[in-house]
Amino acid sequence: MKLRVLGRLVQIQRVLLKHGLDDFVRATHLYRPLRFLFFLSPWMWLGRGRDAPRGERLRLALQELGPIFVKFGQAVSTRRDLLPPDIAEELAKLQDRVPPFPAALARASIERSLGRPVKEIFATFEDEPLAAASIAQVHGARLKSGHDVVVKVVRPGMRERIERDLEVLYTIAGLAQRYWREARRLRPSELVSEYEKTILDELDLMREAANATQLKRNFAGSDLLYVPEVFWDFCRTDVMVMERIHGIPISDMARLRALGTNFERLAENGVRIFFTQVFRHNFFHADMHPGNIFVLADDPERPRYAAIDFGIMGTLDPRDQHYLAENFLAVFERDYRRVAVLHVESGWVPPQTRIDEMESAIRTVCEPIFDRPLADISFGHLLLRLFEISRRFDMQIQPQLMLLQKTLFNVEGLGRELYPQLDIWTTATPILREWMRERVSVRRLMKNLWRQLPDVVESLQSLPGLLKEAVRRVHEPETHPEVTSVNQLREAVRASARRRDAVTGASAVLLAGLVWLALNPVAWPGWGLAACGAGALLAAYRWL
Repeated sequence: MKLRVLGRLVQIQRVLLKHGLDDFVRATHLYRPLRFLFFLSPWMWLGRGRDAPRGERLRLALQELGPIFVKFGQAVSTRRDLLPPDIAEELAKLQDRVPPFPAALARASIERSLGRPVKEIFATFEDEPLAAASIAQVHGARLKSGHDVVVKVVRPGMRERIERDLEVLYTIAGLAQRYWREARRLRPSELVSEYEKTILDELDLMREAANATQLKRNFAGSDLLYVPEVFWDFCRTDVMVMERIHGIPISDMARLRALGTNFERLAENGVRIFFTQVFRHNFFHADMHPGNIFVLADDPERPRYAAIDFGIMGTLDPRDQHYLAENFLAVFERDYRRVAVLHVESGWVPPQTRIDEMESAIRTVCEPIFDRPLADISFGHLLLRLFEISRRFDMQIQPQLMLLQKTLFNVEGLGRELYPQLDIWTTATPILREWMRERVSVRRLMKNLWRQLPDVVESLQSLPGLLKEAVRRVHEPETHPEVTSVNQLREAVRASARRRDAVTGASAVLLAGLVWLALNPVAWPGWGLAACGAGALLAAYRWL
């Protein structure tokens, strides 16, 4: 173990003890080799840090430990239904109330990145930050053009601190892989690798600006979500300027209630936004804690969300996207056998898994839940229960799905806080069904074919050269050691000729069909598709 990593582990233990969290240290088995330091620590014997409430002590410890630990606290804080109230209340402060860094450092960073004094860029600039989080803080300003904006500035020295803690996480993951029986299934090193990409991406504000622009384009004209405008001329890797949102923080329930906000509609719209992003756009905001969400309540009966902080965005592989939608619908319909089959087909469980046994285990978890009213069913709790039975079937964690699972937990937790009777199943199912129908529609098929047409044509153009090379190789016996007689050589030449004629003829028919589609995109596509099919069948028949 590197000396730097060992030093950081000791520092983490020291901070936990400093804030009276020695129970956490005792529960952390990886610290057993360092337990003598635990007993030698002055905080252990002097009892320092125990006067404040436990939630406050935990929050202060996470803040002192740095951005990765603050991120953990933010993620946990979104599930108030899973936490004691005192801890949930304190951890919620990590969403946008981390101690700020001095305004002078923010101004210096802006001037260094944009190459001009702050007073030349902005008509006004507020030294008091609007919000401060683990990675960056935000200042209010006004451009010379008169636009009200926010200026996001990355905290100084963030990359070095994050890379140090990532090294610690990799070390812990490596130890787990070596000594923990569950590590092969939970894949800790891969999880840390996925988290590394996510956290380092947050440091690049140009990437965040691009994410915001894409999300704004996806929801253009929508009455569900508003995304602020990015001012690209003032964006750099560590500085970003975007439109200021004058909305109500989603956590300000008293103000929303005083305005007569329709909380049921607000909660359901949050679910619609999430499933629309995941399945229709395949581009979802993966950091939807309350500090990043505002409500535009000009019309309280039809409230609209506004999002900020686009540093963490998620996408899914089309195959995973399909299997997730199928799984959600199968669980909703109580088709437990289908759930088991999907897990095997997707490769999430070993291929030798017995479908009947897995079906029975899933039924055991789900049936007691479905006996309750739908509004009382927690999607998050269901996922946790399914995760418990996954050990029996050696199900491996899918690191690429961790962002999605985290975001789904956040969305449900927020929705139930707004409207405790939220029925996530009824809200999400129509979106999933519509997406599944569109996925196999003729319009989607034609759209995909039209998009891939240039690649097909390019491949066809290279076909004559490939055929010529194949014939040349057949006529050169030295390149085919297996051809040991003249008769075999003749037969190889005849076979090559037959294949050449078949492929050439089929290619002509296929190309004709594709040209028809290209020249007549609004005409009935049956003739073009028939020609394509005929070409493919002819090639297969003559080849065989």
